[in-house]
Amino acid sequence: MDHQTPPSEATESLSISSPSPAAAASSSPSNSTSEMTVEEKFRIVRSVGEECIQEDELLNLLSKKPEPVCYDGFEPSGRMHIAQGVMKIISVNKLTSAGCRVKIWIADWFAQLNNKMGGDLKKIQTVGQYMIEIWKAVGLNLRGDKVEFLWSSQEINARAHEYWPLVMDIARRNKLPRIMRCVQIMGRSEQDELTAAQILYPCMQCADIFFLKADICQLGMDQRKVNVLAREYCDDIKRKNKPIILSHHMLPGLQQGQEKMSKSDPSSSIFMEDEEAEVNLKIKKAYCPPLIVEGNPCLEYIKYIIFPWFHEFKVERNADNGGEKTFKSYEELVADYESGKLHPGDLKPALSKALNKILQPVRDHFKNDPTAKDLLKRVKGYKITR
Repeated sequence: MDHQTPPSEATESLSISSPSPAAAASSSPSNSTSEMTVEEKFRIVRSVGEECIQEDELLNLLSKKPEPVCYDGFEPSGRMHIAQGVMKIISVNKLTSAGCRVKIWIADWFAQLNNKMGGDLKKIQTVGQYMIEIWKAVGLNLRGDKVEFLWSSQEINARAHEYWPLVMDIARRNKLPRIMRCVQIMGRSEQDELTAAQILYPCMQCADIFFLKADICQLGMDQRKVNVLAREYCDDIKRKNKPIILSHHMLPGLQQGQEKMSKSDPSSSIFMEDEEAEVNLKIKKAYCPPLIVEGNPCLEYIKYIIFPWFHEFKVERNADNGGEKTFKSYEELVADYESGKLHPGDLKPALSKALNKILQPVRDHFKNDPTAKDLLKRVKGYKITR
């Protein structure tokens, strides 16, 4: 296979905008890692995951290792939606504030195996560069060298003698049905007609964890099965220190019944460079039934994006409808929404305004920086392949 070295100029020359409220909060002097107790670090790191396997192991790790290695990865497969953009920044900034070193694995070879962008590696790498530009523009805290972007194609080629024997050993120790149960990590199901490459994918992703010497796997709930496979592999090889799994919440799509956002369905998600009018229209059309919290995507956006970012949610309305109100907690907002004091007609414009405030630095960057502008133009022109 031809290996194309991903250009690094674009990822190194970017001027970083002023930090977001989320970034500023995680890097304040009063929050210095050296002054934190193990319990404080544990609380911050644990808050990143909807599920943690296992909490006692995480506490033990943080008490013994000042800078645990945390692995986070992504498949460059199209435009970036807000869950991948903003939620990753919130999570990574929390982890680095607690002393973790975060290795962000740009899984370009994996996207090729999974036939993303038609399997065109050059296009996949262009998408990867575009994604890095977004994270830096919106406020990923890169001070102190705590965050490292690693291209899978480069790293694997550089240390092939370490990587492939690991992949082969994992493949050798697992029956095909066990690997098939992991195909969810690629957005596939066991019933799909899979290529041989897609069978190899879970073995490689499992190997990544050990190849990157990760202490913590910080990925979405949809990646949980392959992380569990890595822990089972530790049992097989009698390895004592297993990777800790920290699985974060998956934001639903904006329409009723959409369990997760889809890059191939623009109406299901907010993209990181959507214009203000597009954000307003998508939220206006979003599913948001009065009085109902369960399965309400607008409330999920507020819980997982707005509150972690701003630590409050401001609703502007006329005096007849209760007047302006700033909610200081999600629980307070839910109480008003369930009682009918807060109506979707007031909640939606407030949500749009908050989202647009977060996304404005990204829009500015892609308008004003020629490299970023060109990247976005190319990515928007690519056809998304499943």
